[in-house]
Amino acid sequence: MSADTRLEEPGESGLGGSGLGEVDEPAFSGLAERHRRELHVHCYRMLGSFEDAEDTVQETFLRAWRRRETFEGRSTFRAWLYRIATNVCLDLLAKRRPEPATGGEVLWLQPYPDRLLDELPAADAGEPETLAVARETIELAYLVAVQHLAPRPRAVLILRDVLGWPAKDVAEFLGNSVNSVNSALQRARAGMREHLPAERQDWTGGEEDAGTRELVRRYTDASVATDVDALAALLRDDVRFSMPPTPGLYVGRDTVVNGWVEGGFEGMKHQRAVFTCVNRQPAVAFYLRRQREGAYLPLAIDVLRVTGGAIAEIVTFHGDQFPRLGLPERLPADGTE
Repeated sequence: MSADTRLEEPGESGLGGSGLGEVDEPAFSGLAERHRRELHVHCYRMLGSFEDAEDTVQETFLRAWRRRETFEGRSTFRAWLYRIATNVCLDLLAKRRPEPATGGEVLWLQPYPDRLLDELPAADAGEPETLAVARETIELAYLVAVQHLAPRPRAVLILRDVLGWPAKDVAEFLGNSVNSVNSALQRARAGMREHLPAERQDWTGGEEDAGTRELVRRYTDASVATDVDALAALLRDDVRFSMPPTPGLYVGRDTVVNGWVEGGFEGMKHQRAVFTCVNRQPAVAFYLRRQREGAYLPLAIDVLRVTGGAIAEIVTFHGDQFPRLGLPERLPADGTE
């Protein structure tokens, strides 16, 4: 599977084999900026954090500029940037997170708005598998599973299975042998199987359809009404719930619902909701009326994974994520926009 089979196309950057020695800083920035969004998504897959991905892309561009004379045109400029970005991510992981995630939760996980994913270069519409891989490997279930891998196997998995790089190129870029890359890929795939169901349809929501939209509408109505029974009826028996960065992973309908009740959900009256999409999944942003401000202010956003006509997972993010997701800072209390 490959979400990016064009990574090694010759001449993509227009630099050929001339290198970058004579390129001035504005021209270099123009070349690099073309790839900002896809590099950001790559770093996000590696790190699970939108903010960390922003930092690593900036560091990638800085390192690339400082080392521009090392670009010899043997690969594309784009591939060269990916190589630097991957190593920047590995450096950050070694510094900040020497151990991978454990226990099925990722406290540093942050959402990625679909409006920014739409900025990615268009994939080949004639390859549905490519489109599916691009979508599924940005969904939260996949990202959580990836974060449980050690950094280098994680990098190998993303470079090989998501970007579709040949093993020899991954080995060269990471400074490993082909055998070590293949071994790391086997370990990474085994690790993913421990954290994702064997069947793809059991962990990915797939393309949105009318049934999913209706389910999300019912979920939204029940949430605004704080109707616990109606919400429970929409959940799978093995539903999972988490709310990063708050610790805790709840598994099972009764466990999840009881957690909501104990957390005071039924007392959260006077909500409004806005539908959106995050990580190629349906999401609902909730606002709570604040009497003093005379408006509805951000409360939380629920990102849903729907499988088999029921909600299989809910990842809730705090209201501080709303600005990044392009959501309104407030909704008027009188119901007008």
